[in-house]
Amino acid sequence: MRELLRGCSAYRRIAADVANGCAAQTMLVLFPDGKFLRPLLRECAKAFFGAAEGGRTAELIEKERYADCLFFPAEGAKLTAEEGTRILDESLLRPVEGDKKLFVLDAFSSVTPLVQNKLLKVLEEPPQGTWFLLGAETEFSVLPTVLSRAKKFVVPPFSEEEIARALLRAHPGAETKAAAAASGGIYSLAESLLSGGGEAFRLAEAFLSGKEPEAFCRRNADYEDKRGFFAALTLLLRELLFLRTGQERYAALGGESLRVLAAEYPAGAVIAALERTREAEKQIRFNANFGQCLYSLAIGIGEDRIKWQRLS
Repeated sequence: MRELLRGCSAYRRIAADVANGCAAQTMLVLFPDGKFLRPLLRECAKAFFGAAEGGRTAELIEKERYADCLFFPAEGAKLTAEEGTRILDESLLRPVEGDKKLFVLDAFSSVTPLVQNKLLKVLEEPPQGTWFLLGAETEFSVLPTVLSRAKKFVVPPFSEEEIARALLRAHPGAETKAAAAASGGIYSLAESLLSGGGEAFRLAEAFLSGKEPEAFCRRNADYEDKRGFFAALTLLLRELLFLRTGQERYAALGGESLRVLAAEYPAGAVIAALERTREAEKQIRFNANFGQCLYSLAIGIGEDRIKWQRLS
């Protein structure tokens, strides 16, 4: 994973800016993979300090113990107003080991407007020798006043090939093609699909079979990896569309069961199912009940399938 992170644009651009002496004092890294946002920020911090891999500084930054590189909040926690006050106080202190100090603020998209406003002045005019590195999954909940004061580094989702290579490095011998194809460029999602032993794909295939939808949705109402399920479902529908439109060469999956399933879904039904799936995933993100949402999706897909079968 480290190789993947170091190959991303944010890491390379921050390293180049530092080397050229033009690093912005407030930097914002936008990275859609929340699970690996903090590891990416650690790598960017190493680039900022020019820390050689295996050296003391790099090892201390990796452990978040380097005196001139301060991480907020604690991993998995949220940045509070009290910690905001501590950041303001710490920013007034001189660096301990060198001539620059870096504050790394993780999960900034979850920071409340109150705390963001509290930090606004120091982000706009950091004390001499002080820099800020903010990390967020998206910029939508970052205040415009903060965005206007930061240099943005947008990291796009990784390519399917990059994800597949990274999975193979971490899981030698594993079948990574389907997980990489379903991940949408999000490594943590690909790893989740892979580590589940294909459970999400099996559930998605059973769901599309349309057998006893009410019983299926009741059994799986508490399924934890909702994100993985929708990723697998979307990939399967994409594969069905390839099969139904004569583009089988582009498919990432194979097998007789998929061909049998494709025979039940005209292309129009697959396209409608993809739209319904995207909408259901949005509802889940806004805390809709998974079981009920799944059942509504099953009914809608079933109705579309019957309609298109009659039209075919």
